[in-house]
Amino acid sequence: MKEEKLVPISTLCVHYEVEMAFFSELNEYGLIEIDTQEQTECIRVECIPEIEKMIRIHRDLRVNMEGIDVVWNLLQKMDELQNELMAVRSRLRLYE
Repeated sequence: MKEEKLVPISTLCVHYEVEMAFFSELNEYGLIEIDTQEQTECIRVECIPEIEKMIRIHRDLRVNMEGIDVVWNLLQKMDELQNELMAVRSRLRLYE
């Protein structure tokens, strides 16, 4: 089984200069999943690019947590629709 690489949230707080509450709120809204290893709250390494985007949305655009939730869900929906469009275009090329 593949071992997951985890980063302690406290390390991310220092690196990105955000409070622990920011990660707790992201977890409450279901935007991230916090894993606990040996009484330390951690985030999977592959989730860090998404977290960086959420931090930029929060800081640069001054969007609150509810707004981040809405924006993030819209971005995911947009990605799904783009993938679906690419699949439909590929099928259409078979008939051309």
